[in-house]
Amino acid sequence: MSNKSSGRSALIVNIAIAAVAISVAVMLISVAVVQGYKLQITNKITGFNNHIQISRLDFNNSFETNPIYRDAKIEQTLHSDNRIEFIQPYATKAGIIKTSTEFEGIVLKGIDQTFNWGFIQSCLSDGGVFVPNDSSVSNKIVISMSTAQKLQLKIGQGLVIYFVQENGSMPRARKFTISGIYSTGFSDLDALYGIIDIRHIQRLNKWDENQITGYEVKINKYDDLALTASELLPLMPMHLQVKTIVDVYPQLFDWLGLLDLNVLVIIVLMVVVACINMSTALLILIVERSNMIGMLKAMGTNNKQVQSIFVVMAAKLIGKGLIIGNTIGLLICFTQYYIGWIKLDEDAYFLNQVPIFLNALDVVWINIGAFVLCLLIMLLPAQFVSKITPVKAIKFQ
Repeated sequence: MSNKSSGRSALIVNIAIAAVAISVAVMLISVAVVQGYKLQITNKITGFNNHIQISRLDFNNSFETNPIYRDAKIEQTLHSDNRIEFIQPYATKAGIIKTSTEFEGIVLKGIDQTFNWGFIQSCLSDGGVFVPNDSSVSNKIVISMSTAQKLQLKIGQGLVIYFVQENGSMPRARKFTISGIYSTGFSDLDALYGIIDIRHIQRLNKWDENQITGYEVKINKYDDLALTASELLPLMPMHLQVKTIVDVYPQLFDWLGLLDLNVLVIIVLMVVVACINMSTALLILIVERSNMIGMLKAMGTNNKQVQSIFVVMAAKLIGKGLIIGNTIGLLICFTQYYIGWIKLDEDAYFLNQVPIFLNALDVVWINIGAFVLCLLIMLLPAQFVSKITPVKAIKFQ
């Protein structure tokens, strides 16, 4: 009877340890994947439009924008801010790409020599970028893989883009040569943008060389976005507005915010599972050792002292589960980060593999939180010790 009971309790204890280990591993992986996914998607969104846009204050939400003049004072103010990595002027204009058999809408982003190609270069699938110069207007264009596939376009091939004029006159056409093709995996943005020399847009809109749509600003830390934008706004002239990337794409960032709720639900469920299994194991251990508890009480040991024995025992079991869980969770995270063996459908998830981002502080808080909560819950089944009396325990023996 004793051996059978010991065997059953050993099985229950092992199951409880496994439950803690699996729960911790799942929590680590969930946090790492969600943080990695949010970081990758945010980087893709900010890669196109950067963190902050400064443009004319009006109610025009189209890509046919009202211009502002480049302001040396504004540029100096932005350059002097240590939180800002770089600024770049830009202009946008909508057009239609027409081939012999197909046509496709596109938004052209005009850039000058100061444009930072870092993000686009990291996403190039073919060809290269171009750098506008002062001597002549560049006729090169960088388009997305999505646009290239729809219209069957290749590097070095020419294409004609038609622009509808606001005054009702005949559309104007410009011919470009494809310099590079990029693919970020973010289909909503890939299918939209092409990059050209800003002087094309200035001439089409009959702007002078100092007129632009606005400035794009990239900051060093995304966490400083809201504070930086709020502090820049009073420094701008009254006719300008300061918009963050969150203001430009509120639906996308609301969607990313919901992922935090999913992680919270997973963490709560995993902690509940671990606590239930540990409580069950502790109760079984207490019941099986009721004779020992009765003998200890008969020898003068009080309830708190006996309870502390089982709480310490539970803490050791929790600690063992945490060690195993951390080993499994971190091993999976590291192998996925460096090898990328778990793939994703890029059309559905905007990424081709499961992203991972986990810092040491997250690991510490998950372990501390899981250990403390499980240990606090263990105090409840430990109260069962007070129900066991020496007389009943010895009689039961």
